[in-house]
Amino acid sequence: MFDFRQNADAHRILDRDSATLLPVYARYPVVMDHGNGVYLFDSSGNRYLDLMGGLGVNALGHAHPRMVAAMADQAGKLVHLSPQYASRYPGELAERLCALSGLKGVFYSTGGSEAVEGALKLARTHARQSFAHPKHGIVALRNSYHGRTYGSLSVTGQEKYRLDFGPGLPHVTFVDRNNLEQLRTAVTEATAAILIEPILGEGGVNLIDDTFLAEARRLADQHNALLIFDEIQCGLGRTGDWFAYTRSGVQPDVLILGKPLGGGIPLSALLVNEKLFDAFGAGKHGSTLGGSPMACRLGLEFLHVVEDEGLLAQVVDTGAYLFDQLRKLAASSPIAVEARGRGLLLGLEITEPGRPIAEAALAQGLLLNVVQGNVLRFLPSFLLERKHVDVAIELIRKIINIVGIPEHGQASNPSKTKSYGLV
Repeated sequence: MFDFRQNADAHRILDRDSATLLPVYARYPVVMDHGNGVYLFDSSGNRYLDLMGGLGVNALGHAHPRMVAAMADQAGKLVHLSPQYASRYPGELAERLCALSGLKGVFYSTGGSEAVEGALKLARTHARQSFAHPKHGIVALRNSYHGRTYGSLSVTGQEKYRLDFGPGLPHVTFVDRNNLEQLRTAVTEATAAILIEPILGEGGVNLIDDTFLAEARRLADQHNALLIFDEIQCGLGRTGDWFAYTRSGVQPDVLILGKPLGGGIPLSALLVNEKLFDAFGAGKHGSTLGGSPMACRLGLEFLHVVEDEGLLAQVVDTGAYLFDQLRKLAASSPIAVEARGRGLLLGLEITEPGRPIAEAALAQGLLLNVVQGNVLRFLPSFLLERKHVDVAIELIRKIINIVGIPEHGQASNPSKTKSYGLV
């Protein structure tokens, strides 16, 4: 076991949570109290370098002064409003998102799963309105992740998430990423939409080839299907461009955004092109809490901060540096396999389970995220600098090298890692 240095009050909080909160998250046994920039601080006085970024939500780190000021100002004016009434910021944010993406209109929801549900409904209603023959099919990728609501789970290409809740939505076909022949076979006249994450984030940080995206566009046009890009995790600057698909030159019909958009307040966006602007019509879709004045005010401020502080360029620079260090680590470590990703959405695949490594790092002041059991996924804030990368890489190297030392033919126990006190 690791010593996470939690005081008595923290242990009382953890005990209370375990008695009252459903155990659906494999939580780490620390109690966070506040944050500042790239650091989190727990209630026991320990500091952590955060490379997890709230699963990609905290793109501006913690307690960014401009976000705090905007939140405080808006809280004194208007937090929530019925979507049947207008306020300043939803339309202003939508105008900005459309200008960045080249799309026509926006519908707001709370979380990414809800936005995916909206995209699926949009594909179905568009097909029903536009074509006489049945057109219900959704083509998605194996190992993809689109959420945990019923529809979003049905198009998530990982059986481990769907198994206990099936059967899911019918007419869903999964194909392997970058497999052109499977894609061509799957997309037919019965296909309503092709759903793709340009980078499979939870699926292990795997990039989708530009040729695959281009072929998806061609097939969607050929068979009158919608091309939907889910950029909930990889969009809004995470790759160093506003959107991950931009470099491919492929334009989607529908774009799904979320995570950092609301600055920590629940907000997701469904962007559509001109032909889909009126597809829903009045009363067919809605979200009581989606697009609140507070969330949209923070969304607009988030975009302004990224631009004003030159953070896209910083993501490119720091991301390239972190990627290079991870590649060197993969080349030298006995248990590291491969580094992959783009910008500040990166992964390091290892041959050992990742959870003990994340726990060892946490005990020494570093927050890491694990996906697919053996991939360390990096989703830090855009404020991350090279000096932070140096600290993190040194600690990770020491931990995984200890894990990789043979011990009677087996990997050693990372709980034997001593405290390096690096962060």
